Amino acid sequence: MSETKAMKYIFVTGGVVSSLGKGLTAASLGTLLEHRGLKVVLQKYDPYLNVDPGTMSPYQHGEVYVLEDGAETDLDLGHYERFTGSRLTRSNNVTSGQIYEAVLGKERSGEYLGKTVQVIPHVTDEIKSRLKKLAAQQTCDIIITEIGGTTGDIEGLPFLEAIRQFSQEVGTHNAMFIHLTLVPYLKAAGELKTKPTQQSIAKLREIGIQPNILICRTEHPLSIDIRNKLSLFCNMPTDNVIEQMDVAHTIYEVPLMLQKEKLDKLVCKQLKLDVPPANMEKWQRFVQQIIFPSKKIRLAMVGKYVEHQDAYKSVVESLTHASAEHSTGLELLQIDAETIERDGTEELLGKVHGIVVPGGFGDRGVEGKIAAAAYARTKGVPYFGLCLGMQIAVIEFARNVLGWTSANSTEFDAATSYPVIALLDEQKTITQKGGTMRLGAWECRVQPGTLAWAAYGAESVSERHRHRYEFNNNYRESMTNAGLVLSGLSPDSKLVEMVELSGHPWYLGCQFHPEFQSKPTSPHPLFSDFVKAAIEFSNLTA
Repeated sequence: MSETKAMKYIFVTGGVVSSLGKGLTAASLGTLLEHRGLKVVLQKYDPYLNVDPGTMSPYQHGEVYVLEDGAETDLDLGHYERFTGSRLTRSNNVTSGQIYEAVLGKERSGEYLGKTVQVIPHVTDEIKSRLKKLAAQQTCDIIITEIGGTTGDIEGLPFLEAIRQFSQEVGTHNAMFIHLTLVPYLKAAGELKTKPTQQSIAKLREIGIQPNILICRTEHPLSIDIRNKLSLFCNMPTDNVIEQMDVAHTIYEVPLMLQKEKLDKLVCKQLKLDVPPANMEKWQRFVQQIIFPSKKIRLAMVGKYVEHQDAYKSVVESLTHASAEHSTGLELLQIDAETIERDGTEELLGKVHGIVVPGGFGDRGVEGKIAAAAYARTKGVPYFGLCLGMQIAVIEFARNVLGWTSANSTEFDAATSYPVIALLDEQKTITQKGGTMRLGAWECRVQPGTLAWAAYGAESVSERHRHRYEFNNNYRESMTNAGLVLSGLSPDSKLVEMVELSGHPWYLGCQFHPEFQSKPTSPHPLFSDFVKAAIEFSNLTA
């Protein structure tokens, strides 16, 4: 945007309680600003002391979202990439662990010249330097930075102080603050309560941050009286108090809701951006396809973390994108693999039109996943295996087609007679867990005449990885002779990236994570073709 003379910065904070959806709100704002013709980049500041979420359990933190450069990041970066055209790097996710690691490294090497190392200015300077570094790396108009955690958390204070300082340095109309808060409804009193929000804003103002816009998460509409009250006590115009109610059908309604509340218009006014209104027609069509589908399919996702709603976030969203593309409603059954071990496949999978086995680590539930793969293979049900899901397909094939009943991955049975999935040679001497897997984007050569080729329509693709174990090439000849198709290989042909079954309607496993590249109006081709196959299967079984 030629009119923009200075980079603009938006900081999104949250108050009262966690899990309000700051990441989704920031991503939705990014969508609206992009549709106004602005180039937007988003980043996340997380106050936890882990260097990154790579070593965290999905029960703790939801999925780990992997970027092209191999960074293991917060799942909110998935929202950022799905909702905008941003291609993010490890610079877009900063944790307290990274900040303190850098500060202590500088102290040990003498860079502070004998000074006492303190939170202010050394930690806050390091935080600001990450923002300046991102601004220097990116060609964009606006950087939206989400501050993780909740206002008042002790671990988040250095980040809040850093962005307060930064906003002063860049000037009034080049930086702004948006605060997301909860306005709870007390059923006994029959009214919305504003006091928690007032206290949250007061906490911010104590450290010198005055939000420009207040976004209120609420289950009931905000009356004009409530808006006026919040305006008075939070020191902002009534028009800058925005309602964000729970959406009725899909998270992709959020940008449209915020546009209706004029969020993007207020932002442009505050930052003095003269740009046209956002044309959201294509986005609206996508949302309408989700809400009013012409048909419906039932898919089963068989995993081990299904009780945590964010553990397979990108997989669920990718299936939603693909279903909408085909104007198809999606009923997704998230099935704990251990229940299949207990109750059997027919009861749990007998009425589904497709089966997905996502990634994961550890041996819990593995036998249930293998049973699901066997059911899909023998019943002609479309099957899509992601990362571990591909390895599961290979193990099942080895056991039940080749008759190697003890076949396994060395991750689950180090002494197996048939280690059809084994540890990469370069992984065998690694003892540290964080950031040591095969990570990030790698090239894959697609074999002609395969399901993968039909989906991609290209002989070379780039996909993101996160794993330690690989297809064991010692068994490649036996498996291909028995009907396993190796439809994707690394450029040197040493690593198997995709497998398929000959004679099956649609059965494919990939060692990578295609869910990290799917977008609402541009579904990933493998997900698109899997959903198409499920629709065809549903027609056959109707």
